[in-house]
Amino acid sequence: MRSVDLSVPQKILDLCDTLRGAGFEAYLVGGCVRDLLLSREPKDWDITTNAKPEEIQKLFEETFYENRFGTVGVVTDSDDPRLKVIEITPYRIEGKYSDARRPDEVRFSDKLEDDLKRRDFTINAIAYEPARHTLVDFHEGGEDIKRRLITAVGNPDERFKEDALRTLRAVRLSAELDFVIEARTAAAIARDAPLLTKISRERVRDEFLRILESAHPMQALFVAQKLSILKYVVPELEDCIGVAQNQAHAYDVFEHSLRALQHAADKTWDLEVRLAALLHDIGKPPTRRWSDEKNDWTFHGHEVVGTKIAHKIMNDLRMPTDTTEIVTSLIRWHMFFSDPEKITLSAVRRTIKNIGPEHIKDLLNLRICDRIGTGRPKEQPFRLRKYMSMVDEALRDPISVSMLAINGTRLIEMGEAPGPRIGWILHALLEEVLDDPKKNTGEYLESRAQELSKFSEKELQKLGEAGKDRRVEKEEAEIQELRRKHHVS
Repeated sequence: MRSVDLSVPQKILDLCDTLRGAGFEAYLVGGCVRDLLLSREPKDWDITTNAKPEEIQKLFEETFYENRFGTVGVVTDSDDPRLKVIEITPYRIEGKYSDARRPDEVRFSDKLEDDLKRRDFTINAIAYEPARHTLVDFHEGGEDIKRRLITAVGNPDERFKEDALRTLRAVRLSAELDFVIEARTAAAIARDAPLLTKISRERVRDEFLRILESAHPMQALFVAQKLSILKYVVPELEDCIGVAQNQAHAYDVFEHSLRALQHAADKTWDLEVRLAALLHDIGKPPTRRWSDEKNDWTFHGHEVVGTKIAHKIMNDLRMPTDTTEIVTSLIRWHMFFSDPEKITLSAVRRTIKNIGPEHIKDLLNLRICDRIGTGRPKEQPFRLRKYMSMVDEALRDPISVSMLAINGTRLIEMGEAPGPRIGWILHALLEEVLDDPKKNTGEYLESRAQELSKFSEKELQKLGEAGKDRRVEKEEAEIQELRRKHHVS
C-alpha cells in the first residue's frame, strides 16, 4: 500500500462515503484508477466493495441489478454522463471458464485481494480508497504503469482462457496508452489467439473499433498480426500482406492500408474515414494482374470488388447499417480524386450525388490518406486546392437551372408544351431560388411552375431573361470568390 492523493469527483466520493458509513469497504478499481495514475480523464468509474448486492441496493435510492455477477448500477443526479450511472460490484471469486467467455460460477468474497487477482492486467488490478488516499497494488501494476507495460495478472494463459477477448483487449490498451505488451503475455496471446472464435462478433467489433479510434492504430494492428489474432478479427486484411503494388507505392497493400489509417488517426478524422482508409484497397489482392504493356502490376476495378469485400467485413462485425453504407460508399468512389483527367465540375457534381454532400469532404480526406499511405509526400498543394475549390463550387447554393429541384421533363409531365416557354419558366424559378435557396424544393417549384404556366409568353420571357442574366452575374462572382479562397486561378 502507498498513499497518493488522486482527483476524484464528488459524486464518487459521496457513494464511497455512503458505503463506508454503513460499515462496508469501498475502493475505486480498474481503468479509472489506471487513468488517474496516468493523468488521463477516466471514461467511467467503478467501485468495488465487500457489501453484497442486496446490501448495496438498500443504501441507494435508485438502483438496478440484472446480472449474475453482482454488479449494481446506481443512478445519480449528475449532469455528467460519465457519472450518471456508477457500477458498484462486490468482491468476487470466479470459477472455471468453460466457454472462454464467462465464468461458470461466481461467489462473493469479503477480501479485496480475491477480487483483484481475477482481473485481466496488472494496470487494471489497482484499487484506490479515496477516504484514506490509499493505493492497494498486489500485482505491481503501478510499476508496469511506470514501465509502460501491459502484463497479465498471474498466469497469462489462465487469464486468456477465462475470457479470450482479453487477447484483443491487450492490443487495444497498447494502442490507447502507447504501452508495450510484456513478453510472456505476448507469447500467451499468440498461443491462445484461436479462442477468439468463441467470442461474439459484437464484442470483437467493440474492441476493434476502439483500436481504430486510438492514437496508434497502425502499431496496434501490426502487433495484432504478429501475435496471430488479426486473422480472427478481419482475416481479409491478412490477404494483403506481401501483395506488391505498382511503382507509385513504396509498401505492400497491407502496410499501405495501415499507413493510410494512421494518417486518418493523426488528423483525428471520424471513424468512418478511418475504416475506409483501412479497407479502401481490400479489393487489390483479388484484382492484381501483371501488365506486360506497363511492365507493372494493375488493379483494375479494385474499388468495385473492394466495396463488396468491405460490405462483407462490416456485416461480419455487425456494424450499424448507416456506418456500413458510409464506409462502403467511400471505398467505392475513392479513386475519383486520384485521376486528374476526371476532375470536371460535372464529374464532381455526380460524385457528390453518389456519396452525399455531407461526405464529400470525407472522400477528399480519404484521398489524402491514400496518398500518404503510398510513402510519397502529401497531395500536391495546388492539386488539392483545386479539388477543394471545385467541391465548394459544386456544393454552393443553386445558381443554374441544372441545380434546381425541377427540370424540363417534369414541366412537360405537368402539361407544359415543349418549347421556349420551358426554359423561361425554369429561369424564372431560378430567379426566385437565387433570392431564397430554401425554395429549391420539388413541392414549392412545382406549385410555382403551375402558376407561371398561366403567364403569357411575353411575361414569361421577361421573367426568364431576368433570371438568366442574374444567374450569369452571380455565377461569375461566386466562382471568382471560391477560387480566391483556395488560391487557384
